[in-house]
Amino acid sequence: MSIYAAISLFSTTILIYWVITELFTMLFRFTGLPDERARFQVISLLTGCGYTTKESEMFLSTRRRRRLARVTMLFGYVFNVTIVSAFINVFLSFSRSEIESFFFGMIIPLAVAAIIIIFMRVPKVRALGDRLMQKLADRIVGRTASFNTVMLLDYIGSDTIALITLNHIPAEYAGVPLSQTGLKTDTGILVMLVQKPGKKPVPAGADTVFGLGDQLTVFGDYSVICRAFHARERFTDG
Repeated sequence: MSIYAAISLFSTTILIYWVITELFTMLFRFTGLPDERARFQVISLLTGCGYTTKESEMFLSTRRRRRLARVTMLFGYVFNVTIVSAFINVFLSFSRSEIESFFFGMIIPLAVAAIIIIFMRVPKVRALGDRLMQKLADRIVGRTASFNTVMLLDYIGSDTIALITLNHIPAEYAGVPLSQTGLKTDTGILVMLVQKPGKKPVPAGADTVFGLGDQLTVFGDYSVICRAFHARERFTDG
């Protein structure tokens, strides 16, 4: 194999690995996980490094996430073994001068990969990508605006902190002050913050009335939260 073919192989591998990471991150975001937490755990699963945090509990919270995590680990193992074998064969076919040229040539694909990653971090580009993937997610899972969405933020013991976006207001809560909804007394759900469209989050009060487009930061059992707000897991962070 020539040095140019090897550089092409290395560049392609970097690109494929990046695409795979983003793909599995997107799949976990489909299940309602925040982007950064999903990406960190996906990299851990794909590389088999075994690095875990409290956030890993999110990946075990539902059967769908556990299945997806198993697929990610198996895919990462097979992919890594294949790539390592390919590079060993490549290096065994090189002379010393070709190996030195190969390492020098890696600067180019690494620089290209760095530019792509930096470009994807630009807020406007990221927002555009999120909007496109949101539309794709809605088509795949058949969501409509009539469903509220929920995004898992964190675990505290057996309960969760979640973010609810109200695309419609459940009839039992429409025009009713928070103190009269029975959310805390009947379901054990604590509404902590309410963010009106275009405004900053504020603590929820007894007289708080839910409105369309409100984002609610709530605490309680995740399945109960979904049922109480007629919510499905969401995709985007914003």
